[in-house]
Amino acid sequence: MHRALPQVLIVAHGQPGDPAPQQQAIEALAARIHVADAQVKGATLAMPGALDLAENETLIYPLFMAAGWFTRSELPRRLRLAGAPNARILPPFGSDPRLPALCLGLIAKAAEAQGWPPAQTHLLLAAHGSGRSRAPAEAARRMAASLAPHVAAASCGFIEETPFLADAARDLPAQTICLPLFATRAEHVTDDLPAALAEAGFRGLVLPPLGLASEVPAMIAESIRAALSERP
Repeated sequence: MHRALPQVLIVAHGQPGDPAPQQQAIEALAARIHVADAQVKGATLAMPGALDLAENETLIYPLFMAAGWFTRSELPRRLRLAGAPNARILPPFGSDPRLPALCLGLIAKAAEAQGWPPAQTHLLLAAHGSGRSRAPAEAARRMAASLAPHVAAASCGFIEETPFLADAARDLPAQTICLPLFATRAEHVTDDLPAALAEAGFRGLVLPPLGLASEVPAMIAESIRAALSERP
């Protein structure tokens, strides 16, 4: 009898008001994550029933930018409700130690395309923030600190806490790159971010959200393979 392949579930937040598009997006991402000895599928917390795919043996990869309330409290709670209380939850995407290098590469490539020397280019990290947990803002600030030596200045602006993005973006020079520290292109990226930047009169360059970088599927696959190699 052939042993069933381990199951991995990539879990994102999704968009509660309109869950289908983000569910489709996470399923498409899962299809691009190639791990030879596992079945990789996608789910969002917003899509009713999506977590029912999880079992106690399932490996959960949280596509979140920080180890905050959602990954520490809400995701375990939802897995218990789905009948998979012992599913193993990996560190979230935002905890990947390779992310600063990825961010630096994206920034350097964008600056080069504009003809901007990085040392003369400002960086604005747009992030979620949270009213529940300090972890998301702290993760964004750590990223800004790690990238600051490579640019003229690095700062953060948040959707859900101070400094709000519109305030952080106001009066920045035209030679500024805004990198959204979001794992997916959901409502915060499509609606809140452009509205805040427009309010601020932001004149710089806005990059796609970090989670959409072409390197991300391979990074996630590597993390999954490392986790599977640790299983008994």
